[in-house]
Amino acid sequence: MIDIHRLTFRYRDSDFCLRIPALHIATGTKAAIVGPSGCGKTTLTHLLAGIVVPTEGQVSVNGVRVHQLSDAARRAFRIAHIGFVFQDFALLDYLTVLDNILHPYRLNKSLRLTARVRDYAISLAAMMGLEDKLRRRIQHLSQGERQRVAICRALITRPALLLADEATGNLDPANKERILKVLFAYMHDHHATLVAVTHDEAWLAAFGSVIDLCHLTQPTTL
Repeated sequence: MIDIHRLTFRYRDSDFCLRIPALHIATGTKAAIVGPSGCGKTTLTHLLAGIVVPTEGQVSVNGVRVHQLSDAARRAFRIAHIGFVFQDFALLDYLTVLDNILHPYRLNKSLRLTARVRDYAISLAAMMGLEDKLRRRIQHLSQGERQRVAICRALITRPALLLADEATGNLDPANKERILKVLFAYMHDHHATLVAVTHDEAWLAAFGSVIDLCHLTQPTTL
């Protein structure tokens, strides 16, 4: 599923440098990424999604060398094959909950928005306790509700890879448990891979693998 080889990433005008000698994450793995702020956890998810490309080295997802694709091709690949729950949610305030969930289908012409897809969006919203808010605009939702919308949007294309950056950070215990059940059930049903950045130590026990990014100095296979 994920193969990283001799990766180095630097931001311009910054001393930050992320180095990963080698990392392989097999299909179906639940991997948590941990480490102190500033060590590169979010950057790693952005590299996997092709939002940024490495300064040196290789990043492959499902056999596709993401770093070699053009900007447009990386974006299309991400929308079609990767579900991403951003730390800031990246929702559109002027759209309704339902339209935000369905938004990937309006960004990628290769995805066909059908009645079946719309029904799936509604069922995802119901699983997240949002069934009564489908016509509500994002600007009228709480932080926790926005986070659940972002998770629905990440799942709508039935991605092979799910990237979650603090996906339960703004949720109360009941909704946190709801989210975990939905995510893990999705992984089981679709044999998908989950890579999640988290500071929630209570969540770590649910993962099969935990990667401390600051101590990832040797080739690692999960």
